[in-house]
Amino acid sequence: MGDDSQEENTLARAALYIDGFNLYHAVNDIGLPYLKWCNFWKLASILIPKRDERLVRVVFCTAYYPGDHSKKVRHKRLVDALALQEVETILGHFSKEEMGCNRCDHIWDKPTEKASDINLALSLYDDAAQNNVDTFYLLTADTDQAATAAFMLRRFPDKKLVSVSPPGRSHSQHILSHTDHKIALSQEHIERSLFPKLVMSPGKASVLRPFEYDPPENYVFFDDRPKREKR
Repeated sequence: MGDDSQEENTLARAALYIDGFNLYHAVNDIGLPYLKWCNFWKLASILIPKRDERLVRVVFCTAYYPGDHSKKVRHKRLVDALALQEVETILGHFSKEEMGCNRCDHIWDKPTEKASDINLALSLYDDAAQNNVDTFYLLTADTDQAATAAFMLRRFPDKKLVSVSPPGRSHSQHILSHTDHKIALSQEHIERSLFPKLVMSPGKASVLRPFEYDPPENYVFFDDRPKREKR
């Protein structure tokens, strides 16, 4: 037991930082709603090289969309399920921005997400400044986060930043201009990380998967699929 603990302490500390809306839209474009019921802690554990790193934190930056109650209920249920897996959710907010049509002069208020990108950047900075993490996995294709990557390289050159592109999205070349490390997230990564129907944790209230995220009938979860023989 002591030897295992000592060996674990020699591993680099890794954390995954998730741009919630960037990932959501990428998964939504795949057209398979059940992929949204994803355990981000498990996803992170799949991404990191276990021989070299140990997962210490997962941060999910997002915000509840206003005006659509059913969507908010599903979103909150995911956040509750993630909390049972020690995933920290940092919530931003939406504000209304006045939009206008140049042709008909019609004016309306458009909900615009705020603070998630800042929350993401500050999460990386805080963990680096406090020396809580050695390897930072940044899951986004948002070019705005290139500023985060540039700052991390300049301020914490001893830290390792890994660009993680959402499924079906290309890496931000601006982010890659500040790091040579990258991982392309795939649909298989998501499928390997799906929550079960009922998410449970000892001593805490269980969370039931929204029916909108139910997989197709006869769907076989990745861990239950026949293992391919190694050649």
